[in-house]
Amino acid sequence: MCRLRAILTLLDLLSSFDTSEQDRMTEEFKAFVKKFEAKVIPLHKQAALAYFSATISGKEEDYSRAADFEVQLTRVFASKEDFETLKRIREANTLSDPILRRQLDVLYLSYLEKQLEEGKLEEMIRLQNENEKKFSIFRAEVEGKKLTDNEIEEILRCSTNSIELEAAWIASKEIGSVVANDVLRLVRMRNEAAHELGFANYHTMRLELGEQNSAQIEALFDELDELTAATFAQLKSDMDAKLAERYDVAVENLMPWHYQNRFFQEAPKIYDIDLDVFYKDKDIVALAKRYFAGLNMPIDDLVEHSDLFEKEGKYQHAYCTDIDRAGDVRVVCNIKPTYNWMDTTLHEYGHAVYDKFNDRSVPWVLREPAHTFTTEAIAMLFGRFASNPGWLEQVAGVPAGKAQQTADIMFQTLRLEQLVFSRWAQVMYRFEKALYENPDQDLNSLWWQLVEKYQLLRKPEGRDQPDWASKIHVALYPAYYHNYLMGELLASQLHAYICREILKSDNSCREAYVGRTEAGTWFIDNIFKPGRTLLWNDMIENATGEKLTAKYYAAQFVN
Repeated sequence: MCRLRAILTLLDLLSSFDTSEQDRMTEEFKAFVKKFEAKVIPLHKQAALAYFSATISGKEEDYSRAADFEVQLTRVFASKEDFETLKRIREANTLSDPILRRQLDVLYLSYLEKQLEEGKLEEMIRLQNENEKKFSIFRAEVEGKKLTDNEIEEILRCSTNSIELEAAWIASKEIGSVVANDVLRLVRMRNEAAHELGFANYHTMRLELGEQNSAQIEALFDELDELTAATFAQLKSDMDAKLAERYDVAVENLMPWHYQNRFFQEAPKIYDIDLDVFYKDKDIVALAKRYFAGLNMPIDDLVEHSDLFEKEGKYQHAYCTDIDRAGDVRVVCNIKPTYNWMDTTLHEYGHAVYDKFNDRSVPWVLREPAHTFTTEAIAMLFGRFASNPGWLEQVAGVPAGKAQQTADIMFQTLRLEQLVFSRWAQVMYRFEKALYENPDQDLNSLWWQLVEKYQLLRKPEGRDQPDWASKIHVALYPAYYHNYLMGELLASQLHAYICREILKSDNSCREAYVGRTEAGTWFIDNIFKPGRTLLWNDMIENATGEKLTAKYYAAQFVN
């Protein structure tokens, strides 16, 4: 009896020790987060504002200022002392509160990436910003005239003169030669950093730090290749016949500049429909404001702080930035009254409403999308509506008869866009993976091997230039592009769920949620507000009843 009492007493003491240790760790982590937020929240805002200003002005001093803030922010995450604290608390595995545990995981991964020698980190940031500046100020030159990206795209889209098309396409690739050496230098530096942190290469590291599994992503892309290859090949054959007629060349003489954009990442116009005609006299921004207001997700305040039209020296692409995770969300565009810019504007404000309608009661660390591809999914879902007949009628004011007459062609156009993009994403994912696995291989040849295999394009005879480096994502946003295609999968999954379960609609091809506040409420409550409190696949399963799957994308665009 005495022995039993002694054992029970010992167990009580051990339990008491465990409880006190748990309490101590919990309080230590709470104190860490409080100190972290005091440093990072104001610095994050300053860095975001500086970057926004730099991309608007294009001035070297503004990019330098943005880089300085980025360096300061990086130094916080590079702290060896902080990282050891996080590592110790994580290994103790005593935090019981799920929100605290989630913050710990997110912070640990954020710090892990920066556990490098400080000088090396700063050099990488400054080189990255230098490349960003080169892209911002680059203007392709054709016959002595400097052209913006928009002007190059207009030539590729509208001209039927093969000589003019070739000149514009080649000029657009010159940025590759400008940045290629710096990009390779960055690739090697990133790989060295990944090796120091125990990863095979930087590409693998980026996936794993983003809570993605390399084998899982590879399997997904293999599945999508198998799903789309045959259908794309048939569409490509139809496309080639129509393009050959348009440009008065033999099918076997079609070249990359005949596909109406710089990378064949968007569908050329092969159907008898000009989507630009729906937007040529429209106020693109006003249409976007009207649409999101109808979902009870107004964007007027966001538009007021955004920069949406072309300026000299300004960043030529489009992006959305969450300045403070507390409602100051801004968009940069270079809007023209075209279908592509309507798509892009809806896309970027899709990102923006995701950020605007976060849950302010969620800790700052978790007040961001569940993953980069989940915010891409929302952006893509809204962007698709630019060619949706229901959206065109109800928002853009296109006469019902006209929209209905072109409904089938508009869907075929969207389907073509999806499949063209899907094959382009295969090129990007597989090139980047190979680039970081072996940056010393013949990258110029590798690029064209992948383009020929997945996009079925012909390499121009004798072409041996770093065309891969002319794609801004390869240079500036490494190991990110696969998220776009994952976003498309999720966009289809979300759309199917909303039509079936929320709106009870059996006409998903025309459904664009116009004026349906219940759809907006569902997005806010189930996608936006959870933020990063859940792993991305858990969030998707909670919202739709299923983890991420390709079946809805296939049902919508392939089958």
